[in-house]
Amino acid sequence: MNHHEEIRDKLAKLEALFARGATAGERAAAGAALERMQARLDAIGRKAEPDVELQYILPDSWAVRIFVALCRKHGVTPYRYPRQRRTTVMVRTNKADFERTIATEFRMLHRELTRYFDEMVDHLIADAMKSDGNTETLEQRQLGP
Repeated sequence: MNHHEEIRDKLAKLEALFARGATAGERAAAGAALERMQARLDAIGRKAEPDVELQYILPDSWAVRIFVALCRKHGVTPYRYPRQRRTTVMVRTNKADFERTIATEFRMLHRELTRYFDEMVDHLIADAMKSDGNTETLEQRQLGP
């Protein structure tokens, strides 16, 4: 049995397991495995795009930490050239796959982290300082003598 037939056989078994999964957990696990196998089959079937070097300039150190962790989690090695800023991260990978998986997950996590920090700062200002940190209400002054 060649590699393609082996993957197709595993795919058929996973589809059967997914269809008859007794519990929600079994169906979820079979569904995740099914997606992974389908992705492998698609990767074999389509012409592999060459890896390209991608540069990401991130807004802060928290974003860098999340981005690097996601890259490593998915098997992509992040790096930085000498003299690059700490908020710049380079990766060499397939751009379409990277955008579909890591970049999408990063955007979601970064959005949640930003929302959490905003809520935390608002709470600390209101409780600890008994004040309002809203920058929309700043007084507007005119320039001049």
